[in-house]
Amino acid sequence: MRKLQLSLLLIFIVTACHIKPQTLDVQGHRGCRGIYPENTNEAFLKALEIGVTTLEMDVVISKDKKVVVSHEPYFSHEIAIKPDGQKVTKEEELQQNLYQMNYEEIKKYDVGSRKHPRFPNQKKIKTYKPLLGEVIEKAEAYADSKEIKKPFYNIEIKRGPQYDNIYHPEVEEFVQLVLDKINQYKIKDRLTIQSFDVGALQEVKKVAPEIQTVLLIENENSFEENLELLGFEPNVYSPDFKYVTSDLATKCHQKNIKLIPWTVNDEDDMQEMIHLGVDGIITDFPLRLNNVIEEEGIKRL
Repeated sequence: MRKLQLSLLLIFIVTACHIKPQTLDVQGHRGCRGIYPENTNEAFLKALEIGVTTLEMDVVISKDKKVVVSHEPYFSHEIAIKPDGQKVTKEEELQQNLYQMNYEEIKKYDVGSRKHPRFPNQKKIKTYKPLLGEVIEKAEAYADSKEIKKPFYNIEIKRGPQYDNIYHPEVEEFVQLVLDKINQYKIKDRLTIQSFDVGALQEVKKVAPEIQTVLLIENENSFEENLELLGFEPNVYSPDFKYVTSDLATKCHQKNIKLIPWTVNDEDDMQEMIHLGVDGIITDFPLRLNNVIEEEGIKRL
């Protein structure tokens, strides 16, 4: 009888750890890359129209120290057209270095008119890489005009120590430039800073411990190994969704760390993540995710 009671208790505990969430943080990856050009004002405003909780984006630094919203610190051959109308090629993209250009020059490149090779249904729009401040201003104004809840921001610092002073400044300056812009717009209570680079997160923790941090993961190290490498417990653990397991969800929640995987675009995968107990999902297709959570009876955070 005692063994039976113990077995039932264990089953209850395991099940309780993985009950699907009541609310979910719907994060629009680079705005809504599946349908609008990534990391553009148009993509972020469309994501807000769809109804995301959080705008996920990446930032780099220009030669004149502007914080630019861009996934790469150069112009990608997949999306960019030079001011002279020529497409950026794969062979030359690494030389199209944003850290060696003033923002006035960066803004002249078109990053929305080309057909995206991996997102054929993405709307084609002539557009540019915006400044972080511009994105925040437009998003806040949109929320005010529509009388909707203001968005959260999940901002990735795109840094690799081997590229200091080549594609970006050293970590102290990089982090401070981003924090200065965040402080200007007073969005700390609706913000997380994410990075694959532990040095960037360590610097954020050092100079602005009140800022919530997100450890991005694309390796096969254990949860414990990744936390040890970081040196502190982040607010969010954000792995490639293929690494999410029920065991990982348990470990995160035992430490009061949120689990928010990326980038989940298939509806079946979205359902699986929800049933594993994740706290949010980063997706290129937030409308798909909204449909899934409605079917699951879950509310957006």
